[in-house]
Amino acid sequence: MDIFDILALICGLSLFLFGMNVMSDSLKKSAGNKLKVTLGKMTSNKLKGFLLGLAVTAVIQSSGATTVMVVGLVNSGTMTLSQAVGVIMGANVGTAVTSWLTGLSGIGGTSYLLQFIKPSEASWLSILAVIGIFMILLSKRGRKRDIGTAFLGFVVLMIGMETMSEAVSELGKSAEFQSVLTAFENPLLGILVGIALTAIVQSSSASIGILQSMTATGSITYGMAMPIIMGANIGACVTTLISSIGANKNGKRAALIHLYFNLIGVAAVLILFYILNGIFKFTFVGTAIGTMGVAAVHTLFKVVSVALIAPFSKQLEHLAYISVKDGEETEKTNMLDERLLKSPTIAIQRADDVARIMADTSFTSIKRALGLLFAYDKKTADAVRDSEAQADVYEDALGSYLVKISSENMTEKDSREVTKLLHLIGDFERISDHAVNIVESAEEITDNKVDFSAEARHEMDVLSGAVCEILDLSLKAFYDNDLETAALVEPLEQTVDYLRDTIKSNHIRRLQNNECTIEHGFVLADILTNCERVADHCSNIAGCVIEISKYDALNMHEYLNNIKSGERKFNENYRKYMKKYAL
Repeated sequence: MDIFDILALICGLSLFLFGMNVMSDSLKKSAGNKLKVTLGKMTSNKLKGFLLGLAVTAVIQSSGATTVMVVGLVNSGTMTLSQAVGVIMGANVGTAVTSWLTGLSGIGGTSYLLQFIKPSEASWLSILAVIGIFMILLSKRGRKRDIGTAFLGFVVLMIGMETMSEAVSELGKSAEFQSVLTAFENPLLGILVGIALTAIVQSSSASIGILQSMTATGSITYGMAMPIIMGANIGACVTTLISSIGANKNGKRAALIHLYFNLIGVAAVLILFYILNGIFKFTFVGTAIGTMGVAAVHTLFKVVSVALIAPFSKQLEHLAYISVKDGEETEKTNMLDERLLKSPTIAIQRADDVARIMADTSFTSIKRALGLLFAYDKKTADAVRDSEAQADVYEDALGSYLVKISSENMTEKDSREVTKLLHLIGDFERISDHAVNIVESAEEITDNKVDFSAEARHEMDVLSGAVCEILDLSLKAFYDNDLETAALVEPLEQTVDYLRDTIKSNHIRRLQNNECTIEHGFVLADILTNCERVADHCSNIAGCVIEISKYDALNMHEYLNNIKSGERKFNENYRKYMKKYAL
């Protein structure tokens, strides 16, 4: 093997790894919302978890990505450890799909169909490449472009596979290579080679593909390949174990379940195989293995491992608990786990979940604050302040997390969702600030014994009712992405503005009639200002939901101008709210 063969081997390996990475990333991006929905169907049923793990891995072509995602979901509290067991098993089987695709390079035969399928003939790869190019050229963004990129990634992967196979084909004639292969007849050494190779390339699919390319020498036997394949599956756990660093206890346990499953699977399958081989003397052990043979052994190992270990999934989970014991300290769940960033759709879903908690926290605090105006309670006031502090924490954490997601390769839909959340969390945080302001007004009323007239109290009750309703409408619009509910917010916001102006005018009239004092006016002005600002933020929330969902853009100024320009529906709703909240 000369220097040119070595360079060809390096080039082939580079193309293979690059193509696999491009294909996996594009498929993961293309899966987008479907991936979110699929993982959202998690139940305690391990069979469903297994099937979901298998499906997700088959789609994104990476068991490592799936298991790292699982660690992140367990660490964030979205998935239980029991649910994770089935998904991890499914992910292990799902990754076998890749070996069948890369195995196409070794297909032999003289029939027209087999020659067409064989990548070296380039017929279908050329067609696939042309389709991919056209899909990319005709689609600036979106799912079609992602699928086209995945096609090109697969073409590059197969070309790299062919290049590697051709470069190593001469190795079979080398005496030095034959002597190295003799050492691989030791199963333990084969397992170690598989572990090391996979740990280096960070992908069991890639290491299996490299092994498949080595079969071109004709010197790799089934007996040599089996331990390497099994070692590759153990090596695949390295990525998951690294990802679990810094995770909470359940996150670490999920990573260990992945490791234990593969360790026990390798030990069980090897013991079973050598017992059966001792009894039946399998003749194929010394036979040269091809690319499809590697794929078949890989798949068979996965399936047998699941069949042997699945009945003991509870014990596997218990083993993880023994390895990582519960401490006396309480452990905080990391709701925004950075392990999920490599799957932007899942990360955005987590951000949305936390944003919902933030919104609920802020909206509840403003309602509590309004209830304190004429019935002050220190415990409730302290709770409102605690909620405001929590909202600040949420805003900082979500803002940083969403910015990090923005740097990932996202679909257009995901990008719009990130934009929406970045705008909304500011409104949620400001609403909690106004809640504290209203609490301070309530404390001033109590401390200074400010006694509002019955008319003023009635007006404040009407205003509070309108503010509570606009909060409910905007929250529902955000939770359900409900455009009809969102459309009700702006007319109600205009009603709140009218109530503010009317209450101010009424106060001036009472002041002139000596029914109120200047002191009443200062407190009242603060309350009215905060209520009006809360309604403005609710209007921003509803407008953002409508703009992003309907127009795929965010132009709040244009939206507000359009909605106030005399639309019939707007006027109808405005009249309805004016009647409902008449003073």
